[in-house]
Amino acid sequence: MRPASRSAAAALALAALLLTSCSSADTSDGDGSGAGGGGDAATADADGTRTVTTDYGDVDVPTAPERVVVLNYALAGYLYNLDVPVVAVTPEDADQDEGSFSEFWAEDAEDAGTEFLPWTVDGFDLESVLEAEPDLIVAGGLGFPLGQAEQVYDELTGIAPTVLVGGGLTTWQDQFSFLAEDVFAKDDTYRELLAAHEERVEEVREAITPPPAPAAYVTFTADQSPYVLIEDRGLPAELAAVGIEPAPVFAEGDFEPYTSGGDMFTLSTEEVAGTLDQPTLFVTGFNADTTDVATLSGNAVYASLPSFASGDAHDLPYWVVRADYDESLALLDIIEELFS
Repeated sequence: MRPASRSAAAALALAALLLTSCSSADTSDGDGSGAGGGGDAATADADGTRTVTTDYGDVDVPTAPERVVVLNYALAGYLYNLDVPVVAVTPEDADQDEGSFSEFWAEDAEDAGTEFLPWTVDGFDLESVLEAEPDLIVAGGLGFPLGQAEQVYDELTGIAPTVLVGGGLTTWQDQFSFLAEDVFAKDDTYRELLAAHEERVEEVREAITPPPAPAAYVTFTADQSPYVLIEDRGLPAELAAVGIEPAPVFAEGDFEPYTSGGDMFTLSTEEVAGTLDQPTLFVTGFNADTTDVATLSGNAVYASLPSFASGDAHDLPYWVVRADYDESLALLDIIEELFS
């Protein structure tokens, strides 16, 4: 999983570090499957570390980290919410030449001097991770980044204490509470932010008239491949809280997530009509605004769907697919505007 471009000197330095350093993670009880840590999973020690329990073992993390590397763009916003010093993060999409900061935390990232680390579909650039000199690595989350982090977990722990956010933490609340309460001991901050979000959910729920139920959610990659979001997690679960009922597409179908622990599954062209026949459909891009309802209306496969025929197919921005705290608040504003 190491890039071929690594210099010989850097490769030797990394190898020496991995051979001589003692991993701070005890993986004897974890097999790399299932959810990440939960509440009451951390204990503080007198030596300036906290022991965080995850599915990948107990990890001794610094109580006041100064150089945190994040190997999943979708997790970075939580750390800025918690005022954690992020020195480097991977771009939003693999193989990007240059990343760009989210509009929701760009100012925080610039103030922190956060830099982007190379990332490809073949894996993380461990040389660049090493050169960032992290005292803590945060990785995992939903989908592809978790699988890649699992593959090089031992190497990452040889560089710095590494916490993986497990794939079983399927909502932003699960992920945020794990990071805030277990990893960084910032319970009060998380609870204040959560209370503000819940208050906003109630406001929107009372303000809108939900679209015809149930609703399905489909996101399109750059090559226009459709992926249906699994209804009990992520965006469908988030909008269920404001009264938009998700369709049990995955529960009642014969589909497999695109990757183990994934939050979506793909459809063939032949499967679209029989699968996306719900009265309401939400359309997004994946990692970019790759298409929209108007464009899809020119495709007979989608134009014939009930939601398109009735005008109940709706565009949403791509970042709602795996929204963090700030993006979830912005999503509520969009829903309020659409259905008030």
